[in-house]
Order: sequence, then structure tokens, then C-alpha cells
Amino acid sequence: AKEFQKMGEEAGIKVEVLNKNKIEALKMGGLLAVNKGSADPPTFTIMEWKPAKVVNKKPVILVGKGVVFDTGGLNLKTGNYMDGMKCDMAGSATMATTIFAIARLNLPLHVIGLMPATDNRMDANSIAPGDVIKMYDGTSVEVLNTDAEGRLILGDALSYAKKYKP
Repeated sequence: AKEFQKMGEEAGIKVEVLNKNKIEALKMGGLLAVNKGSADPPTFTIMEWKPAKVVNKKPVILVGKGVVFDTGGLNLKTGNYMDGMKCDMAGSATMATTIFAIARLNLPLHVIGLMPATDNRMDANSIAPGDVIKMYDGTSVEVLNTDAEGRLILGDALSYAKKYKP
């Protein structure tokens, strides 16, 4: 989230970072559930590029997951499958750099990026297979495998995107 804020300052992009309290208030159950095993709080970054004259009537929404490290949670990855799992945040990095490039090129597009971020770790508080969580849009989801964390955090982000009427 801090890097996204720096990018916003450099390119004139509006950046809002929702902290854990705001994420809890919004009831983003997918992001909060994945984060339960982490010592670090989740973030939900909103980046918006909207120059004075835009060619699109509705915003383009870019959504990317930001799992900064993925152990698989209680469904622990085995062997060396965890190697490289710091790259599980590539979706959010790609969306942020896409908006950064659009802004630097001063393209006349209204674009919003949504990047939920957390890590997926094991802890006594971690989500477990069989847990039922409530997502941002009110949908109940039974977690069958804790290594499906991307679907949970993206589910919250995609339902949040509806508020922009993309």
C-alpha cells in the first residue's frame, strides 16, 4: 500500500488505502478471513485516475490480488511449492503499474484500481476448512481449502467494484 501511495504522488493518481478498521466496517469477510493467520493487518487500496476530459462514460475497473506471501494457510503448501509465493501479489502490482502508466501517459481514461492485500499464513486464528464466512456483498461462502485465498479476497474486491457502475 505504501508503494501504491508513492506511485500516486509521483503520477497524480488519487490513492486511498483502507485499513483493517475500515475493511471490518465494510464487512469484507473474504479479505478478513484470509488475514486471520497474519501478524500484519490487511489493506485495500483504491487508485483512481480521472483527468479533466475523459473518453469513457463509465470507469474501467482493474482488480488484482495482493497476497504478499502465501503459505497455503492450514492447507499448507508442501515441499518447495512455497518458493516464489511472494509473487502471489503480482496481480495487484500489475494493476497499479497499469494505472501508473496510464497516468504518466496522461491518457484520457477514467480508471480505478482495486487491490486487496494480505498474506496467507498459519496461526491459531487462521481460517480452517469448513469455516463459513460472509463476503462484502453478503454472500455466505464455505471455505473448503485455505489455499484458495485469492478467490476470497478477489470476491470482496469484485463485489466492491459494483459501486462504481463500471
